[in-house]
Amino acid sequence: MIHNAQSGQHGMIRRTMLKGVAVLAMALTFTPFASGASAQSLIEKIKKGDTIRIGFSNEIPWAYPGQNGEPLGFINAMTLDLLNKLGTTKIEPVATEWGSLVPGLQAGRFDIITGGMFILPERCRNVLFSEPLGKFGSGLLVAKGNPDNLHSYEDVRDKAKVFTTASGWLAVKIAKDIGIPDDKLMEVAGAPEVLQAVKSGRAAAGGGDYFTLRKYTEEDPSVELADPFKDPVPLGYPALAFLPDQQDTVDAFNAALKEYAGSAEMMESVRKYGYTEKQLPQGGRSTAELCKG
Repeated sequence: MIHNAQSGQHGMIRRTMLKGVAVLAMALTFTPFASGASAQSLIEKIKKGDTIRIGFSNEIPWAYPGQNGEPLGFINAMTLDLLNKLGTTKIEPVATEWGSLVPGLQAGRFDIITGGMFILPERCRNVLFSEPLGKFGSGLLVAKGNPDNLHSYEDVRDKAKVFTTASGWLAVKIAKDIGIPDDKLMEVAGAPEVLQAVKSGRAAAGGGDYFTLRKYTEEDPSVELADPFKDPVPLGYPALAFLPDQQDTVDAFNAALKEYAGSAEMMESVRKYGYTEKQLPQGGRSTAELCKG
């Protein structure tokens, strides 16, 4: 009995040692690969022919999924053109909620945020932005006829009306700075939810960029843009966003963008989404300036 027990114990020890050696061997085999993968730049992935994943929300006409999940919108159109110039047409679109874009990039769900994200100092602490892809003002979405006579964020505040906008949008900060109280500030998932909140009467007004809100008024006669409108928001500058360790990638995109911005090729790609020469970023602020605030 004692002998058999000792034999079993020795066998168990031997099996444990062998298992440890195997695990160590696997670690030695795979660690360099993992390190190389984590340090790999997006430009290297493009050169290798890897699929590039682009992340965006449902933000018409900026970036949104088509019926088959294909990437539509003028930011996506620009991105596909720029990726083509850098050597690839192999992309995988990943649609998600607006508030999940930066966390999704950080978690490795996609390689580039193409959702039309404005360059803001607080965002510059978490991602690297390309140079701007355009410049845009904001608007105020109201019910047809503007029944509450709202022409500014201050009107919404002073009349104690409910204001809605998407979580993470610049309009949230502006509304709070102007003094719209938390119990009158309805944060929703994205632009479609802003539209629905105003249409249903749950909110008297919705804030966001002019381009997105104008698109809804063209498609839905039950809403309109407040006119005149006192815009409290400085011009917004959207850009592509990358992980902080992708400076070489950002440099490559910026070099391609320098020749591409305003070109006949670009305008051909984006004009069908309503983007015109008025929205071109030339003459506006640089990413470095915008990140400083």
